[in-house]
Amino acid sequence: MRRRDSLGALALLLQAPHTLAASSLSSIVAVRVWPAADYTRVTLESDRPLVARHFTVDSPDRLVVDVEGLDLNPSLRELIGKVRADDPYIAGVRVGQNTPTVVRIVLDLKQPVAPQVFTLAPVAAYKHRLVFDLYPKVQADPMVALVNEPRPAETPAQAAAAASAVNDALGELIQKIERQAEATPRSAARPAVPGTPASAPAVAARPPQTGASRPRDDKAGPAVDRLIIIALDPGHGGEDPGAVGPSGLKEKDVVLAIGLKLRERLQGNPNIRVLMTRDADFFVPLHERVNKARKVQADLFVSIHADAFITPQARGASVFALSDGAATSAAARWMANRENAADLVGGVNVGSTKDAQVLRALLDMSTTAQIKDSLKLGSEVLGQIGRVGKLHKARVEQAGFAVLKAPDIPSILVETAFISNPEEERKLADNDYREQLVDALASGIARYFAKNPPLARRRSA
Repeated sequence: MRRRDSLGALALLLQAPHTLAASSLSSIVAVRVWPAADYTRVTLESDRPLVARHFTVDSPDRLVVDVEGLDLNPSLRELIGKVRADDPYIAGVRVGQNTPTVVRIVLDLKQPVAPQVFTLAPVAAYKHRLVFDLYPKVQADPMVALVNEPRPAETPAQAAAAASAVNDALGELIQKIERQAEATPRSAARPAVPGTPASAPAVAARPPQTGASRPRDDKAGPAVDRLIIIALDPGHGGEDPGAVGPSGLKEKDVVLAIGLKLRERLQGNPNIRVLMTRDADFFVPLHERVNKARKVQADLFVSIHADAFITPQARGASVFALSDGAATSAAARWMANRENAADLVGGVNVGSTKDAQVLRALLDMSTTAQIKDSLKLGSEVLGQIGRVGKLHKARVEQAGFAVLKAPDIPSILVETAFISNPEEERKLADNDYREQLVDALASGIARYFAKNPPLARRRSA
């Protein structure tokens, strides 16, 4: 009897190293791929922290990632089928068990990349994440891409408008929105721009507004006619779904659809170009949203959201501008804190960026004039949105939104509705209602420019 017990104990002892090794391995719970023109992100979500080493190989281009403490399970093999044929960076994926505790992932690339590989601690609904961000080695010039963006065929009238002054084009935009509103009947009336007759004089007849946020430097060279550039920022995206409605509607999907429609509406004017901080389902860090707008010298920055509150009763649209001090209300402060947490959910590589320092520096540079211009823009947009549906607050509120901290660009954040309210969620899912929101946003932007025409850019010396 004693001999049999001894043999059993010895067998357990011999199995122990294998059992311990298996129990110490991490398990993949989900894999995701987010392709976009800007960059492609690959995410491995696991129940424990992962440690990885990576290197690139040329001819052909490949990224090799060795992940320690991992067993090749079916969830990880799903990565192979997650890559889309139209991914700009990844041609294919190979996965294999390199050693008993190391999985090797090889990404076959379509072009040379500058990869960033980093980990994220658990947050919100996510466990531990290992992230590969594949950026192009050579970044395209965003201004060149914007100016050379393919345009629809122009009519003779549009060609003539393109050669006219910028302010004339803005006057045409206002009238165009009015004509569309009158010509397209809807179950609920679309917002028209009041007080602007069809024969309204060109906006150029109004004196230009000068302010510290648009300083005029006579030494910078002669003024030139130019495009008006508007930055539209659909919030969240990719790893960050934003708020989720009672039926499962995601904020990131709603605001992207509204942003794309608004871009189409605004670029119906030949003198306007629209920069989208994201035009697909991928995540953009807060500071990078600001940087994108600044790189193209945007005249306006409009961040589009559809947030949630702790109770489903909250309803109505809101417009926010940056505050240089305390928030104008507890709700505005709560909203800003919620939006500023997007980087934690979306996932930012803090090892390669100085997000906090960048945002703090931008805030320090923010001027009273920029905030004043933002309040003017916000007031025009809020007035037009109020013609579509209920407002949560009848005035523009202010708080420390990180995404509004562009020191030289009038910037607002629009909460189109509360997606946490079942009735408003249904409206946000309705294409007709989205069109009305687009009309309201376009009208507010046009009315702002009509009263505050941008100064001509100057040629560099």
